[in-house]
Amino acid sequence: MIRHIIFDIGNVLVAFQWEKRFKSFCSSPEELERLAKATVLSDMWKEYDRGVLSEDELMDGFIRNDPELESVIRTCLSSYSGMLRTYDYTISWIKELKQNGYNVYYLSNMPAVAVRDCADDLEFIRKTDGGILSYSERMVKPDPAIYYLLMERYGLRPEECVFLDDSEKNIKTACALGMQGILFQNKEQACEELRKLGVNA
Repeated sequence: MIRHIIFDIGNVLVAFQWEKRFKSFCSSPEELERLAKATVLSDMWKEYDRGVLSEDELMDGFIRNDPELESVIRTCLSSYSGMLRTYDYTISWIKELKQNGYNVYYLSNMPAVAVRDCADDLEFIRKTDGGILSYSERMVKPDPAIYYLLMERYGLRPEECVFLDDSEKNIKTACALGMQGILFQNKEQACEELRKLGVNA
């Protein structure tokens, strides 16, 4: 029986609007592509989420990926503001699930600067029963350790959990650990799959 609903945050409960922000600093589609490859699409971005490097170290790493874009990279990543936007359904969905008797948690790869610069769009976190943001634990999905930590911290049994994430590799890890998993596409699709698992969503 499912008792606990665990959400990823980016592109599940909030829109991760990096492209919208990046476009405002780029002079062409080609520059936007290069900026993305140097930053959000690079392996270094995972270290951004992991929280083990300083902001200066991260900035240096992004710049090494494309030195010609140093000015653009520095300006674009001077703030995370505007990169997250809470979906209209997020707060009401969390409230509804809790009213229906489920515990709601979050498990998300997220850098500290997002929490600092996008506090208003993460306010819904206060309405959950708890969760983990990657930067605070120095580990990221799909490392099984971060899933184990969530379960241990809140006393969760994997067979009583369903995990929703927009990344297939993150869902595969959850399922390998005994959870149910739903690859999130949109709220309507997710609710339909939750109902198939017996969840009153």
